[in-house]
Amino acid sequence: MSIGESPCVSARIHPTAIVDPAARIPESCTIGPFCLVGEEVEMGENCELLSHVVLKGPTRMGHSNRVFPFTTLGLEPQDLKFKGEKTRLEIGDNNTIRESVTIHRGTPAGGGVTRVGSNCLIMAYTHIAHDCIIADHVIMANAATLAGHVTVEEYAVVGALCPVHQFVRIGAYSYIGGGTTITQDVLPFSLTSAKRDVHAFGMNSVGLQRKGFSKERLRKIHSAYRLLLSSKMNIGEALAKLKAEGDLGEDVERLVKFVAGSERGILK
Repeated sequence: MSIGESPCVSARIHPTAIVDPAARIPESCTIGPFCLVGEEVEMGENCELLSHVVLKGPTRMGHSNRVFPFTTLGLEPQDLKFKGEKTRLEIGDNNTIRESVTIHRGTPAGGGVTRVGSNCLIMAYTHIAHDCIIADHVIMANAATLAGHVTVEEYAVVGALCPVHQFVRIGAYSYIGGGTTITQDVLPFSLTSAKRDVHAFGMNSVGLQRKGFSKERLRKIHSAYRLLLSSKMNIGEALAKLKAEGDLGEDVERLVKFVAGSERGILK
């Protein structure tokens, strides 16, 4: 296909790129050498595919995303139950997606969509499987791997070489150290590591301070963590005591709701 045959003729498309005529690409976008863009792809303004990027659909991408070489987005999921159904991938705005990242479309059983939010940094060799939901401002370090149906809440950091089991939830503002295998839910605001064995070491104090949390917010979260992680109470008893204390603040209320809604159990 020559560039002149494409409806995106005014976009900056390298002569070696193959772009389906039905793809919707604004003229502000740049498609680099040897990229492949399929027919059911929609890109927002000012996106850049550097080179050797495969972008299939149905996939919708917001504005100002940069995608680095050898990344594949929107290919069919690695699920033996998948039979070619029309599922999709949705990506927000201002994301940086580095080399050799793979993000797959959803499956009918998981709601039919894989979703990545905005302002995320997805580092090299990361894999985001079918039906994962990634919130805004998430960092996934090199070779972090999410199985299907994983939820990652805003401002979470998943360390390098971390495999995450399917259906796990990773709470907001949490930090997972490199090389940690995650098989249960990771608490919001927590610091989790496999330094000795996999468990939460407490509050992600440094990360929360960097995000501008006030001393009072940090105090309330720390007090809640002392009950959840350090006391001799079981989870039910700790939650009941927290609820009985009254004015928890939105952070602790979020923590309580997260724990109460856990289906796989939490890392303590």
